[in-house]
Amino acid sequence: PTAEDTHEPRFWEVVMSVLAAALGVQSSKNRKRDFTRGNPLVFIGAGVIFTILFVLTLVGIVNLIL
Repeated sequence: PTAEDTHEPRFWEVVMSVLAAALGVQSSKNRKRDFTRGNPLVFIGAGVIFTILFVLTLVGIVNLIL
């Protein structure tokens, strides 16, 4: 295995994986990478943060419209 195959996903890889998963377009290669090398707590935390930001964005848009 190369160094690329063994490192934990970097910050932007985690962010892009969470966004892709939220949109339902996560590639099977990236999903496999996340499940084999990623720390579940990092992805859970990123998912929670994404969800909070998404909900706050929606609330802000609704408040601007109303």
